[in-house]
Amino acid sequence: MQLKQELEKRDFLYQVTDEKIFDLFERGWQSFYLWVDPSADSMTIGNFVALMHAIHYMLKGNKCYLLVGGATGMIGNPTGKDKERNFLDETTLKKNQEGIHSDFLRVCANVEKVAGKKLDFEIVNNYDWFKDMNYLEFLRQVGKSMTVNRMMNKDIVKKRVSDPDQSISYAEFSYMLIMGYDFYVLNKKHNVTLEVWWSDERDGILAGIEITHKLGGKQVFGATNKLITDSTGKKFGKSEWNALRLNPEKNSPFVVYQYFMNTNDEDVERYLKLFTLLDFDAIEDISHKHKEDPALRHGQKELATYVVTTIFGEQAAKQSAIITELLFWSDDKTMIIKTMNDSDIDALVAATGGINIEGEQRILDLCTQSWLTQSNGEAKKQIQSWAITVNETKVDDIQQTINKEKSINGLILLRKWKKTYKAIKIA
Repeated sequence: MQLKQELEKRDFLYQVTDEKIFDLFERGWQSFYLWVDPSADSMTIGNFVALMHAIHYMLKGNKCYLLVGGATGMIGNPTGKDKERNFLDETTLKKNQEGIHSDFLRVCANVEKVAGKKLDFEIVNNYDWFKDMNYLEFLRQVGKSMTVNRMMNKDIVKKRVSDPDQSISYAEFSYMLIMGYDFYVLNKKHNVTLEVWWSDERDGILAGIEITHKLGGKQVFGATNKLITDSTGKKFGKSEWNALRLNPEKNSPFVVYQYFMNTNDEDVERYLKLFTLLDFDAIEDISHKHKEDPALRHGQKELATYVVTTIFGEQAAKQSAIITELLFWSDDKTMIIKTMNDSDIDALVAATGGINIEGEQRILDLCTQSWLTQSNGEAKKQIQSWAITVNETKVDDIQQTINKEKSINGLILLRKWKKTYKAIKIA
């Protein structure tokens, strides 16, 4: 399928500055970039949307430059913010950059396995070309290339200056100049001709095109993907899951798996197009089977499996599926526990926020240590209310102790009422 048709059918495309990019990038051997500011030490589930957009260009044989904003990160992106960000110190910025590197490399490696195709990419940092530039040089080379009038008309500026309760500092006002110069440098050094990113960063993309042109670079272009909303109109990733990260140490793969398992039925087919590399015939088959009996959540299971495989790897997806079956679907949880290996059990402990223990412990202490209950007093009341189970057996004795002999496969599965679980691994 042609690149433009693929992107349109998957509902990625929102704006392009020139339709000729599709002819260029269809043939391959072109270079483009997307950027991430190191405001946190890992990418978000929202970044994953833009990554999937970029991957379709890479699969056509084009090279992707991931620009990590070591320089822009020292200021903070004003887009979507009603107040100025706090400046990050260099140690934090470095840690954040390393985390973003790790997320990007892992996702690309997993995509290569899924697609069976090598991706061409490189990670660059704009701090490298700004660190030796002094202020006067910046003003002479970059500042003269865009008028204040143009900058004041940008949406990200107008919003902050038109509201009497908001303001924008000179540092943030200059942000788009830095972004624009990034495009020029990448065009000059690496022949990058396209920037791909979110539609709410359109002003920054246009600034880059203008600055590149005025500084004598080659013709460059921009393409944006839509801000994804679900069937209720809620922005993708902007809910109680707003902090969802692509780093397994920030949230377990199981949490991401559950996020997609909770996808509305109306969104399943659209999300399969956006967040997986499945061809359209396979997506249609999954959607058809899902609609036959939506209660089985076949579509959500396929979606969650493919997404977690892409972000965290095949093993993480399999473990997330096992844990989901264990906690929410199976009527014989002990049978599943018996089949789990040590890595599966560790994943279950992480997914439930459980703990590792040694030796023998009182059930009251275990409930409190694992945060199943807030205190031993609450644990006692819950036990007396028949609300606590150990490996699916009701606890009726507040003096009961837990040890290795009472475990199944070295695991104690604590449950409070119907849906609150804590997995305890006993050494």
